[in-house]
Amino acid sequence: MKKIPIIAYQILIWLPIFLILTTLTALIVTVGCILGGERFFSYHPGVWWSRSVCFISLCPVKISGLEKLDRKQSYIFVSNHQSIYDIFLIYGYIDQPIKWVMKKSLMKLPLVGLACKKAGFIFVDDSTPQAAAKTIEKAKQRLRNGNSIVIFPEGTRSKTGQLQKFKKGASQMAIGTHLPIVPVTLNGTYEVMSPNSLLITPHRLEIIIHDPIPVPESRTVDIRDNAILIRELTETTSTKIRSALWEHHQPKTVR
Repeated sequence: MKKIPIIAYQILIWLPIFLILTTLTALIVTVGCILGGERFFSYHPGVWWSRSVCFISLCPVKISGLEKLDRKQSYIFVSNHQSIYDIFLIYGYIDQPIKWVMKKSLMKLPLVGLACKKAGFIFVDDSTPQAAAKTIEKAKQRLRNGNSIVIFPEGTRSKTGQLQKFKKGASQMAIGTHLPIVPVTLNGTYEVMSPNSLLITPHRLEIIIHDPIPVPESRTVDIRDNAILIRELTETTSTKIRSALWEHHQPKTVR
């Protein structure tokens, strides 16, 4: 599509449908979870919402690596973060019951914040070591029923599409819960809607699920040894995700 027609499509068609879908999904999730159906309503309405958004955005989705996952196993999914469309890809196509780890500020979003709270999503408070420890404990509780957790370790969307430095929270949570980390590379979301744009550009989207990384139990109670393990897991996860990024989002090498 050319620029003017896609702007008209976004304003007249995409935006009204998106707002209606989002409002209905938030209401369904909130009411369903309040009535005791959290296991179903915290996941399936979000899947339908995400796939519908990709459909009305005219974005075909390709996914590889689903065969590497066990539906009965809980995981810590770790992904690069280029766009709001990362949420739609993971929620809609990973095919695993998931709980999101989200910024605490997102609780203030009208309807959506309440729906996320009722769905049992985890709001991060990393202001102090004690608060971070409470976040890990919340994660353990959410994972008791076979749910998985999704984390964007960059903390915010990449302004360039290239991978940013990873924070250590995902590795800490994996060690604290003794669950494998699954690196996930997302491609195309930056092209659809970068953090610097409000305009949608239809584009193919790709999800690559890498082999799960088993997480050994802490070697000792020594703080230094645990710090080394956290750094190793973080670097391994980052390297795997970066390896499958499209070439133009790879770091530029200096000749």
